[in-house]
Amino acid sequence: MSTPENGGSNAATSTSVAYTSALDRFDLPVFKAEWANIRRGIEKESLRVTPQGRLAQTPHPVAMGSALTHPYITTDYSEALIELITPVTDSADACIEFLTDIHKFTYDNLPDGERLWVSSMPCLLESEEEIPLAQYGNSNTGKLKTLYREGLGHRYSRKMQTIAGIHYNFSMPESFWQDYRSVLG
Repeated sequence: MSTPENGGSNAATSTSVAYTSALDRFDLPVFKAEWANIRRGIEKESLRVTPQGRLAQTPHPVAMGSALTHPYITTDYSEALIELITPVTDSADACIEFLTDIHKFTYDNLPDGERLWVSSMPCLLESEEEIPLAQYGNSNTGKLKTLYREGLGHRYSRKMQTIAGIHYNFSMPESFWQDYRSVLG
């Protein structure tokens, strides 16, 4: 094994030296173990498309539950824009595992022939009118959510609202913020 003692290099030692050097250079506190207790969640958006790669015109699949109330599977701007949401967790592995599970469930319950578009940029869209607004039912809350999306379409265009993405949400533990405030002075 190559180590600094026998004339070789050790990536871990080099990383440790670089890390310590950066802390000193920027006058940062040492990373405390409890700061690693990050809470995280993922929101993944994908367009539903036909086998021909066109935007699906079908409603949100009933088998996936209500887009208004389901905690993990909903729609975003369009009825064809699925959003998969993981619960907040302190484990990156648990977060990815949950996302994988709801992704598999979604694929198993897509209407015949439909697929999820894998790119963030949308499939071929010929007109704004072919982009169905998300429908959340007849309750006041549902109507307001659809009306809000109609307004977004007027303000930014419907095509712009079909760009899908992945949102990685994380929050640092309270102990980090207390230390951070002390660094700021």
